[in-house]
Amino acid sequence: MKHISINKLILTGAFLVTLASCSKKLDLFPQNDLTSETTYSTAAGYRAVLAKVYAGLATTGNAGPAGASDIQGLDEGSQSPFIRGFFNCQELPTDEAVVAWNDQTIKDFHSLSWSSADPFLKGMYARPVYNVMLANEYLRESTDDKVAGRGITGAEAAEIKSTRAEVRFLRAFNYWVMMDIFGKSTFIDETNVVGTTLPGEKSRSELFTFIETELQAIDADLKPVKTSEYGRVDQGAAWALLARMYLNAQTYTGTAKWTEAITYAKKVIAGGYSLHSNYRELFMADNHKRTNEFIYAVNCDGLHTKSYGNTTFFVHCASGDDHNEYGVGGGWYGYRATKGLADRFTDLSGSSDKRAMFTTSSFGTSPSQVAISDVGNFNNGLHVNKYRNIRADGNPVSDANRDFSDVDFPIFRLSEMYLIYAEAVLRGGTGGDLATALGYINLIRARAYGDASGNISAGQLDLQFILDERARELYWEGHRRTDLIRYGLLTTGTYLWPWKGGVASGTSVDSKYNIFPIPATNRTANPNLTQNAGY
Repeated sequence: MKHISINKLILTGAFLVTLASCSKKLDLFPQNDLTSETTYSTAAGYRAVLAKVYAGLATTGNAGPAGASDIQGLDEGSQSPFIRGFFNCQELPTDEAVVAWNDQTIKDFHSLSWSSADPFLKGMYARPVYNVMLANEYLRESTDDKVAGRGITGAEAAEIKSTRAEVRFLRAFNYWVMMDIFGKSTFIDETNVVGTTLPGEKSRSELFTFIETELQAIDADLKPVKTSEYGRVDQGAAWALLARMYLNAQTYTGTAKWTEAITYAKKVIAGGYSLHSNYRELFMADNHKRTNEFIYAVNCDGLHTKSYGNTTFFVHCASGDDHNEYGVGGGWYGYRATKGLADRFTDLSGSSDKRAMFTTSSFGTSPSQVAISDVGNFNNGLHVNKYRNIRADGNPVSDANRDFSDVDFPIFRLSEMYLIYAEAVLRGGTGGDLATALGYINLIRARAYGDASGNISAGQLDLQFILDERARELYWEGHRRTDLIRYGLLTTGTYLWPWKGGVASGTSVDSKYNIFPIPATNRTANPNLTQNAGY
């Protein structure tokens, strides 16, 4: 079991904050089931609500895996979780993931053929908005006046005040998700009066400005880089999110910000982080120990954050008869990768590049086995063994039944910052240099190969190499869709992979699929929302 205080608080405090949000009115303001005077009457109450704000990225409700969902009217296991929904949006439309199941519209993601009626998109829209509402509620109730009026003083009041910057970061992060996936969002902040008017909407560029302004404003109020308790955010997380945003600024706003991407990647890199020596251990059940490389990770615990939609999903969905290799009691026979990911690696056995973590017992990695002749056949495709509910130290996982995962989900890692720096330099940003960029890439590759045998020369470092290296380093971590869009490859015919567009050999699709539609039910509930072009 992980002895992490933020995890311990999640289930004990979750009942304190239950928002009456339902799928029929996901854009209406929620009402608290309990009064603020009850919920926030003590410092312990504030800590419990803070835990709930964090937990919105790991859990789906107040009763473990199912039974008291935050968001009613959607499947709690597959449609309302953050991590699972984020993965479906960021990986399933790409070469890095394909699914065998016929669950409602799930196959539409890889074929890039979804619509505004998609129930999985309905859940993905609802989750960040719900998380934002939690954050707003906390910010409304944690002002100096509110805290003092409840008789909370001294160190306890100071601690509550310090958490406000964390919550503003989490709100900004959820808005970043909306900006990236939907290109616009229902917008509410702590100034909105609960239960009155319908929320407004912010465009992609407006969200970019809001998030950028928020992250810069809270910089001095966040704890210094690498000083927060594991599982909580500090300056490093804010800098990392800014670096990622600036790398994609041209997509989001039409204006490139390569120099700013370099600036903030450098700030993170100078923050005292280092690459962990063993890549596989970054995705095992005791990966909470990897604080040298993790900038921010979502805590997942087999006892305290039971959910079918956090990393429990990864270790089950990618396994079948080989489930013991994933550290779980049974496989779901669902997700695997296409030959597009396989082609990024010269050796799928992992004997050279240790990042090639694919199963080799029940399923092989020969070209014929990697090829997908039938999307519905789980035995076709590259089986990804990246996430394993097994501890590197050999100790047992927290859930003796091996149903729920202890693997934390990394939101930001140091290697991503190295890759951002290198790409932004290659794209013409100032404040960096190619020699340093090459050094960072070779640090990543030396870790992957165990020595300098995989290192590259300056002549090999170009944008295509960076894209491929991002695939090798960051696959199944929620980056690929955004990367392919930035390179102009997601919807075009320039790069094809198996079953792209629903065709075995791959085909181009309408450019509207570079962004997801606003769910039709949300627009019905809130006429202030507009639809993305083409939907």
